[in-house]
Amino acid sequence: MAMDIFKLAAIGVVAALCALVLRRWEPAVAALLVLGTGLVLLYAGASAFASVRGFADSLSRTASLESAVWKPVWQTVGIGLVTRLSSAVCKDAGEGGIAAFLETVGSALALLAALPLAQSLLDALAALL
Repeated sequence: MAMDIFKLAAIGVVAALCALVLRRWEPAVAALLVLGTGLVLLYAGASAFASVRGFADSLSRTASLESAVWKPVWQTVGIGLVTRLSSAVCKDAGEGGIAAFLETVGSALALLAALPLAQSLLDALAALL
């Protein structure tokens, strides 16, 4: 599994170099190449996300944690990933301003998603006192 990163990195670098060359003559094709490569890389990495999720679920069962504890964590991670990827696409398209706004809104939404976890932590601390 650790060797997969070298294959995925090679795919990414080759696609980036091809996009760099294509961008001069066919910017739309270069953008499609970048988006397509991104989707291929995400699909290839999906098993890693599933493995992490499975481990976290196993850890939850072992520690007798409710699934509601993990929900804000997964939401925050998802918001972070979507924000990071969409911001990178905007930057690649030359729209740094939109990317900055996306990052700001993504940060606010990630904080909002994490609030129930913070509330649970405060409730647990209050119960101990």
